[in-house]
Amino acid sequence: MNCDGGRLRRPVLIIENGELKLKPEHIKKLSSGEWSWSDLISNGIVEYLDGDEEENALVAINPEEDMSKYTHMEIIPSVMIGAVASIIPYAEHNQSPRNIYEAAMAKQSLGFPAANYRFRMDSRGHLLIYPERPLVITRGMELNGYLRRPTGQNAIVALLTYTGYNMEDAVILNKSAIERGMYRSVFYRTYETEQMRYPGGEEDRIEIPSAEVRGYKGPESYAHLDEDGIVSPEVFVSGGEVLIGKTSPPRFYGVYTETVVSSARRDSSITVRRGEKGIVDNVVITETNEGYKLVKVKVRELRIPELGDKFASRHGQKGVMGMMIPMVDMPFTEDGITPDIIVNPHALPSRMTVGQLLESMAGKVAALRGVMIDATPFEGVTEEELRDLLIRSGFRWDGKEVMYSGLTGRKLEADVFIGVVYYQKLHHMVADKIHARARGPVQILTRQPTEGRSREGGLRLGEMERDVLIAHGAAALLRERLVESSDKYTMYVCEDCGMIAWYDTNKGKPVCPIHGDKGRIARVTVPYAFKLLLQELMSLGIYPRIELGDLIEERRA
Repeated sequence: MNCDGGRLRRPVLIIENGELKLKPEHIKKLSSGEWSWSDLISNGIVEYLDGDEEENALVAINPEEDMSKYTHMEIIPSVMIGAVASIIPYAEHNQSPRNIYEAAMAKQSLGFPAANYRFRMDSRGHLLIYPERPLVITRGMELNGYLRRPTGQNAIVALLTYTGYNMEDAVILNKSAIERGMYRSVFYRTYETEQMRYPGGEEDRIEIPSAEVRGYKGPESYAHLDEDGIVSPEVFVSGGEVLIGKTSPPRFYGVYTETVVSSARRDSSITVRRGEKGIVDNVVITETNEGYKLVKVKVRELRIPELGDKFASRHGQKGVMGMMIPMVDMPFTEDGITPDIIVNPHALPSRMTVGQLLESMAGKVAALRGVMIDATPFEGVTEEELRDLLIRSGFRWDGKEVMYSGLTGRKLEADVFIGVVYYQKLHHMVADKIHARARGPVQILTRQPTEGRSREGGLRLGEMERDVLIAHGAAALLRERLVESSDKYTMYVCEDCGMIAWYDTNKGKPVCPIHGDKGRIARVTVPYAFKLLLQELMSLGIYPRIELGDLIEERRA
């Protein structure tokens, strides 16, 4: 038995000799206030199990006729689900991995994280503009506060392959619904800097840098700054423009001052990240604990859903927008209802997220009846009740409807399953991921392009792509990607000893480290990383000898 102090334990009802120890008289005592929770434990009706002890317990979900094989029973079945997973309606109808996927994705959904968002200076944050509480709810949501801070919107969702732009988990969104504000969000980013003081009396200065400063960016970059060197609120700024002008003393000031040639100050301004844009939302000027001046600038950007933005239902059904279709071209029902989202029906059979189909029907009933539908796992409104309510509302029992093509106006051959499903916008947006590069910065050591979007890096051609080019015999393309577009380098090699020669500018010719001027020297083009490898081998005392092939005559310097 595990008795660690911090182990997780949960309460369950005890079953003894095939009978539940909790009896009606105990419930009466609880409701009258005579007993409290602790009385249930002290009287051996409820006990706490930890993970290890649960291994040897057989827990019933609901009371059954024959309880003899069980050792315990759940107090409420849905408490076995955690705080995040408890937002999933009809979770017991889904395949378990899908519920786990949704528990991970719910944390990435945009919502309304804090009521004081206008005054907060978070380093980055998202805000959904019109969050809605779901029409299909669970008891868990009422407990964990999700209904007061929802993270999605109730969308009319049709299951249809319309145009083919929703293949492979893509979804089609209604352009007109987006123009009306569906799934709009705001992205906030805060930029900050300190006015530091250094030994020797030097300090940073927040100001508009003058043209004499080292690293001056040109007058247009500082155009948005006020006299104090800080941008004003409600100004539109974009990548590379300065938000806070700042100059710093030369590097290594103090100890190495004699060795520094230039004593000019250097520009250390804070600029908007490359590829980002927005409106300055808020500027805060304050002090740090050390007494340095601290400036924070918050920039906001309106994000309207676009191709490639990620959305997900509460059943692990994630997908990116593959197409936006105007409302006039969308299919419509007899009542003239057009879907906000069109999901591909192929996303359902193999994933077995039946919970989404039930939620769609429940959402439809909720919208027609004007009530919230309880979809708590194991105890919500049943499928039979939903079907009955749909028929009573004048709809088909199976959630399908006759739909007409928005392009031709003809009736679609198949009836379409359509209902209301709560969809979330996730923070994986194209605007944060888009990346391309023609020329750009290189690493100092290998002279290869830098890595990663934030450093304006190159796009990697991996080993498998290389294999494909070799298989195609596309030698010129392979050379272009691996040498010309990467780290092309021309080096001199001695034909006699195979050592790397160097170019002597005084003599105006290359010199061999062994044969000196007498060596026969050729010029070769190699990747710089190869030349670096040779020199690293030399530093280990290894003599890498380069043997030149048949084209020596052309290579001679």
